[in-house]
Amino acid sequence: MPLVWMTMQEIIEKLLILQDRNRQILRISQELELIQPERANLKKRATGTQNQLDAAKLKVKQLEAERKRLDLEVDAKKSQIEKYANQQLQTRKNEEYRALAHEIEMAKEAIFKIEDQQIELMEQVEAAQKQVALATQEAADAKKGLDEQIGLLDGREGNLKKELAQLQESRTALADAVEEGARNRYERLFKSKGENVVVGVEHSVCGGCHMKLPTQIITLCRGRSELVTCPNCGRILYYTPDMLLTPGD
Repeated sequence: MPLVWMTMQEIIEKLLILQDRNRQILRISQELELIQPERANLKKRATGTQNQLDAAKLKVKQLEAERKRLDLEVDAKKSQIEKYANQQLQTRKNEEYRALAHEIEMAKEAIFKIEDQQIELMEQVEAAQKQVALATQEAADAKKGLDEQIGLLDGREGNLKKELAQLQESRTALADAVEEGARNRYERLFKSKGENVVVGVEHSVCGGCHMKLPTQIITLCRGRSELVTCPNCGRILYYTPDMLLTPGD
């Protein structure tokens, strides 16, 4: 749209509307960027509870394996005792008989020690099974909570994407309504300065860089006859009657 078709005040007003729309787009885009990390964090926490459950189950499995090993060891010792007892019945030598009796006694002592280990192991198995039950419940709760929160995130993401598409569509229309030269200058500044491009003048300073402005620049802003930029940061300046111009007012 040629510059002569609209006043400078109209150009500034349209730029301010465009800037507001860009800020909304930026805010929505930033919110969308946070969705995936938040989703990943939720899944990581749920994975942590599942890992705890897997570790608890593995411990029970290891303890059960150890208990079976001890059972086999007891059976082996009992077989030895039976073997030595049979050998005693067959021998007629006192020295050999006593040696076999000693072996039998050693095997029985070994069985006593193993049985003590078995009792202790049973207590450990019981505690580990309780831990599995607790971890199972925690994992189930975490899975349920994860599904609910992921569902909420998905819904929020869908709404944000829809809102972003609408904002981008309206932004295009708003940009097309701005005089081409002013729009091009705004777009260049937006890329380098971010969302704060069109700024007001108050207390004789730029609303962007907050540097004091020369009197000539302030006069041009008040005149509203041309697009005025800050000599310090290059941002587009505007002035309205409700703004204070005198420093310290």
